This record gives sequence, C-alpha cells and structure tokens, in this order.
Amino acid sequence: MPNNPASKRKRVAPAQIVGPFLAIDGDSFAHRSYHALPKTIRMAGNRPAGAVVGFANFLLRLFEAEQPRAVVVGWDTLDVPTYRHEAFPAYQSGRQFDRELLAQFPLLREFVSACGFVNARAPGYEADDFLAAAVAMAKRRRASIVVASGDRDTFQLVSESSTVLFPVRAGEWARIGPEQVVERYRVLPEQVPDFIALRGDPSDRLPGAKGVGEHGAAALLLQYGTLEGLLRAGRFAREAEQLRLFRRIATMDARAPLPPVRQTKPTWRRAAELARSWQLGNLAERLERLSEHQPGLR
Repeated sequence: MPNNPASKRKRVAPAQIVGPFLAIDGDSFAHRSYHALPKTIRMAGNRPAGAVVGFANFLLRLFEAEQPRAVVVGWDTLDVPTYRHEAFPAYQSGRQFDRELLAQFPLLREFVSACGFVNARAPGYEADDFLAAAVAMAKRRRASIVVASGDRDTFQLVSESSTVLFPVRAGEWARIGPEQVVERYRVLPEQVPDFIALRGDPSDRLPGAKGVGEHGAAALLLQYGTLEGLLRAGRFAREAEQLRLFRRIATMDARAPLPPVRQTKPTWRRAAELARSWQLGNLAERLERLSEHQPGLR
C-alpha cells in the first residue's frame, strides 16, 4: 500500500468563531426605553408596551452588533431591600417608578427567556451584582465579555478582557476600556469603588467625603492608591467607617447567584410567537426576519 502522509494526518475541524459573552443591565435599559418612547404604545388588552418595544429593539440591535456567544440580563428585585439599603437607609431613597413601567418588568423578563437568553435576578441583589458575577464567570473561562449599562459604576468591571458599552445619545455608544476610564476620571478601573466612596454619588444618595469632589477624589487616589491607604495615613479619621461603608455599597458583588450561562443559539421564532400573542406585529416581523436570515437558529 503506497505511503500517503496525508492519510495519516488527523482531520481538524475548522475553528469555531465565537463572540464575547454579553451582560446587560436590564433595569437601566428598561427605564431608558420607557422614558424614550410614547406612552401611547400598547399591546393586547390595552396594556402599556413602550418599555417592551424599546427594550426588545435595543436587545436585538445589540445582539446583531456584538454577535455574542451567550446573553445574560441582570435585574433588580425592587420589592426586596438589599444589604445596601439595610446598611445605609438613605441609599437610593426617594426613587419612584411609574406603575406602567413596573407592570412591564415581568414581560421584559418573559421576552428575554423567549429569546433563549438568561435572566439573572434574586432577592437582595441588584442588576449590577449580576453583571459583576458575569464578568467573573467570563474571566474564569478566559473569555471576553461586553457589559451594556447606563451606570458609570460599571466602569469598575473594565479590564483587558471586559468592555463596557455606555450609551451617550440615541443610538450611539461609548466603548469603555481601561484607557477610557483613566481619561474620564483619572483613576484605574479597580479604583472606581474607592473613587465613588470619596466623591459621592447623588443618584444613589451617597454623600461622599466632606469637601471632596471628582477632582479631589482622583487626586487623593493618585497620592494614596486606595481608600484604605489614605485612611491609614490619617485622612478623614472621623468619616473612616462611613467611607468604608460607601465603598462597600459602591462595590458590585460578584458572588451574586448567577444562573448557568452557556453558549446558545437565539430562539427568535419563539420570541416572535410571543410578540404576536402580545399583538406587537412590527416586533414579531423583525424577529421572524432574524430567524429566516440566520440558518440553524430556532
């Protein structure tokens, strides 16, 4: 039998090209969608649907742009306080949400599931915590991840393998990597919780250190490296424990119970059927086109 070197070679399957993981702050974009679209958008039963339509269109645009291997959407549990609220009662105090927005949150989670994506939600945790858990998961798998959020606190999750997509105006995004964090705040991503503790965060009702603003917080961290470093040096002795609490509040909890996240194909047809049942014809048609143009997808 003639010697054929080619016959001895093992057949190697072509490398599978996969995109990054994608983690989304569901509450952030639900709020943006609700306030961006007319309240006259309704679904079956004359129920409000602006947040559903806006969020769905955002999710589909983001999927088409990033082509992720898997998608996880983090959600707040609005009716259960977190340790942040218990430790600092003023945290996020005064926030009120329209009833029509609250009524759409269960529908948004149903839509995410219909698309074949993962919802992450548990009592005592915020959406941000699940984003941190997703970043930790991607790091363990040595994979890249894109985090979509309108909350600058997520800049603490940035690294060489994790990028934040931050909305700057309608349809436009800033892609935030380590260099962009330094350009914006003059601190490193890992210094962001210390930076927030010192500067404060009006949106979360965190007052920060007395007399310290954005530039002062960055200058202190440049000099001392960390909040603990400056406290050990005797700075803000009377506020030390409160500042430590603010840092803990600002730090996203990567121990949040993230459901299993596996590489998956979107189930666009199932999502289209759900949209049809809601009498959201335009959304259903868009999902059907996605199903038809991507062979092998259910």
